[in-house]
Amino acid sequence: MDTLIQQVINGLSLGSVYALIAVGYSLVYSILLFSNFAHGGFLVIGGYICYYTLAAMGHNIWLSGLLAMVGAGVVAILVEKLAYKPIRERTNVTLYLLIASMGMSIVIENIFVVTVGGRFRALPPVIPTDPVNFFGLATTSAFDLLSLGMAVLFLTGLQLFLSKTKWGLAIRAASYDLRTSGLMGVNVNRLISIVFFVAGLLAAVGGIFLSVRYTLYPQLGFITIKAFVAAVIGGLGSLPGAVLGSLILGLAEMLTAGFISSQMRDLVVFGMLVLTLLWRPSGLLGKQVSEKV
Repeated sequence: MDTLIQQVINGLSLGSVYALIAVGYSLVYSILLFSNFAHGGFLVIGGYICYYTLAAMGHNIWLSGLLAMVGAGVVAILVEKLAYKPIRERTNVTLYLLIASMGMSIVIENIFVVTVGGRFRALPPVIPTDPVNFFGLATTSAFDLLSLGMAVLFLTGLQLFLSKTKWGLAIRAASYDLRTSGLMGVNVNRLISIVFFVAGLLAAVGGIFLSVRYTLYPQLGFITIKAFVAAVIGGLGSLPGAVLGSLILGLAEMLTAGFISSQMRDLVVFGMLVLTLLWRPSGLLGKQVSEKV
C-alpha cells in the first residue's frame, strides 16, 4: 500500500510539472491555433539561466528562478516577433506557423550545443531532495512535494490572472475569436506577446524542476513532447484539460514504472495518445473545431 501511495505522489508531482508546460502549449494554441513546438526551447533556456545564475549568485534559487522565468519569457516574445509574426501577418494558414516552430526548436537546441556544449549538467543542490514521511503512509521525496506545491501555486496564479485582470479577460475573449477581439479594441500584438511571455515563464519553471529531476542538457526540451501529449489528451486549447491530461499522464507513467516496467513508460504514454485520438480526437475537455494544426 505504501508503494502505491508513493507512486501516486510521484505521479502527481511529475504530472504537475507536465501541467506547467502543457498549459503553455494550450495558451498559445487557444490564441494562434497552432502547436508551438519551440516551447521546449523555452524550457531549456530557463534551465540554463537558472544553472549559470546559481553559480554566479551564491546559490540563491529564488533570484535565479526569477531571472530564469523572465529570461525565458522575453525569449518567447522575441521568437514570436521574429519568427511567427511575419508569417501570421502574411497568411492565415497555421501550418506555416507549425513548421516555423519546428525550425525554431532545432535552432534553439543547436545554439546551446554550440555555445555551452552538449554535456549533461546537474543543478547545485539548492532544492531539497531528502526523503519525507508522508503522514506515516509512505516515504516520498521533499522535491516531489515541493514541485507539486509550486505547480499548484503557479497554476492558481495563472487562473487568477486570466479571471481577474484586464489582459487575462482579453486573452479569454481572444481564445474564442482573435479577429473579433481586435475589432473590439484589443491590442492583438500586445496580447500575443503577453501570452508568449506567460507560456515561456511557465516553461522555465518546468525546466528548473525537470533539470533537478533528470539533468540539464540541450535536448531536454524534447521531453515537452509528453506535455504536448498531455495537452492533446486533455484537449488542446483547454487549460483545465491540459492540467487534467498532465496529471493522468504523470500517474500513468509512475504507476507503470513502479508496478510493471520502467521501459514501458513511453509505450503507455503514446498508447494513451493513440487511443485518445481514436476515441475522442478533441480530447477529454476540448471542443470540436474545424481547422487547427
